[in-house]
Amino acid sequence: MRRDRTNAMHDHYAFPEGFLWGAATAAYQIEGAAAEDGRGPSVWDTFCAKPGKVLQDHTGEVATDHYHRYREDVGIMADLGLKAYRMSLSWSRLLPSGAGKVNAKGVDFYDRLFDELLAHGIQPWVTLYHWDMPQALEDEFGGWESREVVKRFGDFAALVAQRFSDRVHNFMTLNEMWVIADCCYTWGINPPQKRLPAKGANQARHHVILAHGVAMEALRAHARRPLQVGLAQNLGGFVPVVETPEHIEAARKALRQEERGYLTPILEGKYLDSYLQEMGADAPTIADGDMKTIGAPLDFLGMNLYAPTYVRAAPQTPLGYEKLPLPKAHPHMHVDWINVGPQIVYWAPRLARDVWNVPAIYITENGAGCDDRLTTDGEVLDTDRVMYLRNHFIAAHRAVQEGVPLKGYFVWSLLDNFEWKEGYTQRFGLVYVNYQTLKRTPKLSAEFYKTVIARNAVV
Repeated sequence: MRRDRTNAMHDHYAFPEGFLWGAATAAYQIEGAAAEDGRGPSVWDTFCAKPGKVLQDHTGEVATDHYHRYREDVGIMADLGLKAYRMSLSWSRLLPSGAGKVNAKGVDFYDRLFDELLAHGIQPWVTLYHWDMPQALEDEFGGWESREVVKRFGDFAALVAQRFSDRVHNFMTLNEMWVIADCCYTWGINPPQKRLPAKGANQARHHVILAHGVAMEALRAHARRPLQVGLAQNLGGFVPVVETPEHIEAARKALRQEERGYLTPILEGKYLDSYLQEMGADAPTIADGDMKTIGAPLDFLGMNLYAPTYVRAAPQTPLGYEKLPLPKAHPHMHVDWINVGPQIVYWAPRLARDVWNVPAIYITENGAGCDDRLTTDGEVLDTDRVMYLRNHFIAAHRAVQEGVPLKGYFVWSLLDNFEWKEGYTQRFGLVYVNYQTLKRTPKLSAEFYKTVIARNAVV
C-alpha cells in the first residue's frame, strides 16, 4: 500500500512526455583558460584584474576549468539524465577582437563540446551573449553604446550559425537584457561600469534589444537547417498577492509595464507610447526598420526566475498596480536576495501567455545559492536546495496542467562556479566544486534532480 501511495503521488505531479529537463551554465563562469589557445580578453577579464572589484579578488582565469574538463562535466550531465544543456559561447574565444579573424582553436573547442554532448544524447541550447563583451569592442566603440557593436554582434551570430547549426538547433540571443544594459550603462554596477546620461543609457538599451533582433535574423539566414530562436530574460517574478481577478490583472499590467524597455517592444513590435513620453527628449534614436527587426516573432521565450515580486491592484495609482515590499521575516535562501516564492514559475509563464500569447516558454534559470559544505563523509547535504527546487517544480507542474505552454526547465546551475562580483563565495551548483583541486562532487540536490528526470515527475 505504501508503494501504491508513493506512485500515486508521483503520478499526480507527472510532467508530459517530452518535457525538457536541463541545467544551465555560462562561459565566463565555468570555462577558465582565459588566456589560452587564442582567446581574447572580455570586459570581465579586465574588470577582475582590478583589485577590489570582485570579492577576494577572484577572477575567471581558471573558473571550474571546464575548457579542459568538459568531457568529465558532460559525463556528469549524462549520469544526471539531462535531456538538454544550456550554455553560452565566449565571443572573444571565437573572435578574439570581437570581429575579423576567427580563432580556429576556439571553434575546435566548441566542436568537441557539441559532439560530446550529442554523443550522450544531450541537446545543446546555446546563448550567444552572457555578458562577456570582447574588450576590443568596448575599447574601440564603447560596447553597447555603439550601433556598430550591434552590427558586429550580428556578424558573430552569422558565424555561429554557419559553424554550429548542423548540431545546435536551439539558440538564445541574449541573457538578461536589463543586466546587459542597465547594470552596465545606467547604474554602473557591472563592467564597463558606466553611468551614462539618460539619453545615452536609453540608446544603449535600444541597441541591446536591436542586437537581439539583428542576431535572430542572422541566425536564421545563415543556419544550415531550421532553428528555434529565442532569448532569456530575468523577469520580475510578478505574483498577484491574492488570486482574484483584480490582482491578477494588476500582475499582467506590471509585467507589460516593467518590461517596457525590453520584452514589451520585442513582443509587440513597438515601444509603449507611455514609455516614449516618459523618456521625452531622452528617448532613444530609432532608425527606420529597427522596430520591425526588434519585433520579429520569437520561437520561444526563456525566463530566468529566482524570487517573487508581489503585486496588488491599486486603481488610485496611474499604473493601476503597486509592488509590495517584503517584510524582513519573508523566508529567503542563504543568498539573501533569493526570497522564496515558488509561485513565480507558475505566474511568470501564465502572465506572458496572457499578455503576449507566447508560443513556447522555458524556465532557462532557476536555482538557489546555498551554504554548501562537504561532510566528513564527502557529501553535500543541501536539503535547502532540494526544498527550493521541489516547490518550484510543483508550481511549474501547475502551469503545465493548466495548459500554459511551459515546455522545459533548466536548473541554475550545473556546477558551482564564478558568481560574477561575488567570485567563488556563492555556490549555486548541483555539483560541488573544490576550487583548489577542481574535484567535482554531486550534491544531494543532484540525486534529487536525477530522480525527477528519470521519473519525469516531482519526487
